[in-house]
Amino acid sequence: MSIRYTKNPVPSKPEDLSAYLQSELDRISAVIGNIADGHIDVTNVVPDKPREGDIRYADGTNWNPGNGKGLYYYEYHSGGSHWHHISHTS
Repeated sequence: MSIRYTKNPVPSKPEDLSAYLQSELDRISAVIGNIADGHIDVTNVVPDKPREGDIRYADGTNWNPGNGKGLYYYEYHSGGSHWHHISHTS
């Protein structure tokens, strides 16, 4: 499961609300568990609006911030901003 959560539509029948809430709480719990375990999804696109301190796992093909596949963090400073390589996987 991804570390992203998007809610499902709320049911129109009140009798379906209990099952809906349980399902949504289970999904939220799974996402929080992935984050707590340190999971980072592999991405193949440059983030639209990176912020200083962002961490991404680049796939190294469609998005290669400089050193191929691996973990990168984003740093902004007056001289420019860029992605710094943290680790490499082969």
